Amino acid sequence: MKIKLRYDLSTHNTFRMKVSCGCFVEYETVKELEGLNFDKLPKPFLHIGEGSNLLFTGDFPGTVFHSAIDMIKYVDMGLDEVPVIVGAGVRFDDFVAHSCRHGLWGAENLSLIPGEVGASAVQNIGAYGVEAGDIIKGVVCFDLRERKSVKFTHDECLFGYRDSFFKKPENRGRYIVTSVLFRLSRKPVPKLDYKGVREAVSGIEDLSSQDVREAIIKIRNAKLPDPDQIGSAGSFFKNPVISANQFRLISPDGSAPHYELPDGSIKVPAAYLIDSCGLKGAECGGAAVYEKQPLVIINKSGCATPQDVLELERRIVETVRDRYGVTLHPEVDHI
Repeated sequence: MKIKLRYDLSTHNTFRMKVSCGCFVEYETVKELEGLNFDKLPKPFLHIGEGSNLLFTGDFPGTVFHSAIDMIKYVDMGLDEVPVIVGAGVRFDDFVAHSCRHGLWGAENLSLIPGEVGASAVQNIGAYGVEAGDIIKGVVCFDLRERKSVKFTHDECLFGYRDSFFKKPENRGRYIVTSVLFRLSRKPVPKLDYKGVREAVSGIEDLSSQDVREAIIKIRNAKLPDPDQIGSAGSFFKNPVISANQFRLISPDGSAPHYELPDGSIKVPAAYLIDSCGLKGAECGGAAVYEKQPLVIINKSGCATPQDVLELERRIVETVRDRYGVTLHPEVDHI
């Protein structure tokens, strides 16, 4: 276990904001977590994964926790469904790569999403027609209020679009995810709803989950910045869900990219709205809208401040709202 006071968080957030916390705790087992004297740690508490979906708006005065629980265990019962228990500290893409190497289906569309497994359950990450909640069977947490481990079934997790039980106001900060139970499949179940993915794998005989993974990686690399090279928090805004009438106002001929939902509402790419407002490449101080994917705000200079990002966010939200009457909401958590 590692416990550090006045700890620099620059390497623990992919935006590369130069901020610190009052105390940093990294644990390798649930037993270590249970053995902590929480009453003596600076408050408030915050648990982070890879820091890939966070914007620190300043120094954090309390304690930041980070899981180093690193395990992937298969429960192979010879059935089509294969349960997999994964430690919260495992990089999510490492888990996806591991599952594809074993010929299992379910996680491949989520390839290359930054972050760790614990955070994937909290945020209900998603891409190309698949969300983490689609393949999560259960979640094990440490309850900071009751100071004990608790289990949640899939239904109890209340997964929604970039949302879960753990993000509800009354639950924020209470539960620390320690492991996630995924349900994968031996049976091929490709999700090819998105045209780009479908085209990328067309013509491949005996399509495998690894083939889909490689296609997803190629697509993502073509339009998203490498977090090791350019600081960002990935997709900054949620794709808005609007009514059919609103969509007709945005695109009278229906040519704008969109995705029709079962209830008749329309999901519109936030990237399209931002781009059509002429904001691709827009800058504020050291922050900028990424030229290849306007859904992403980057730390272009490497020395952007939280205020630079917040001001650029405000400008984007106001411009899109003024033009289309649609309010964008951040996917990134502001801390």
